[in-house]
Amino acid sequence: MEITKRQKEILFAIIEEYSETAAPVGSVTLAKLFGVSSATIRSEMSKLEEADLVSQPHTSAGRIPTDAGYRCYVNSLTEKSEPAQAQETKTEINPARLLPGKGDRGVHALEIRINSQQRADLAIREAVDALAEMTGNLGIATIDGRLYVTGMSRLFNQPEFLDINRVQGVANLLDNLEPWLREAAPGEPLNIFIGGENPIGRTSGVSLIISKFRSPYSDKSYIGVLGPTRLNYARVMSLVQGAGQALEEVL
Repeated sequence: MEITKRQKEILFAIIEEYSETAAPVGSVTLAKLFGVSSATIRSEMSKLEEADLVSQPHTSAGRIPTDAGYRCYVNSLTEKSEPAQAQETKTEINPARLLPGKGDRGVHALEIRINSQQRADLAIREAVDALAEMTGNLGIATIDGRLYVTGMSRLFNQPEFLDINRVQGVANLLDNLEPWLREAAPGEPLNIFIGGENPIGRTSGVSLIISKFRSPYSDKSYIGVLGPTRLNYARVMSLVQGAGQALEEVL
């Protein structure tokens, strides 16, 4: 189902608001943002729900994004637009959320931390620690059969993980992550698995963002972040990709 430009803008606004609050987003909030009536917003939300891009947790609640809604958002972030299309793309999403480049302060700080380490194992650990600290989620790396993980308490402090089933889903995902990566070997520099797209832990309500990078230890080395689906995708994607590039240079 095709959606209009305004519906896409409303979807992206829901995603960004939900990322900050972890609470369903109502029509009143969006009506103020878009300068239209609440009735107009509710009508557009209904169409987004029909397209399976948002859902309503219960009657009279606001909307939350679905995995398909997040996928639409992430695809827009990763589109490689021609220069002539750049302005059109920027009107569709918050420019502050576009993937930053090498000049981004967060990426630069990450690179400094990784480059400060003289040993390869310490550089990897520093990269994982930095990702956990800077994203507030779980930092992970897997290199030559070894899995590095940090930030478990940060991840489980997120409100989503008051549900024990989600905690168990994350545990299952982590138990099987390294062998799955070794077998599947996602080949893109940046790989994004949202919610049910995860081949393991499908019901855990998390997204996995990983970057494959070259290292002398393994041709299947990965660095990444695991967090709830309401991640700040642009920031996390930028940091994960920056960490992978920095490790390639150090290793």
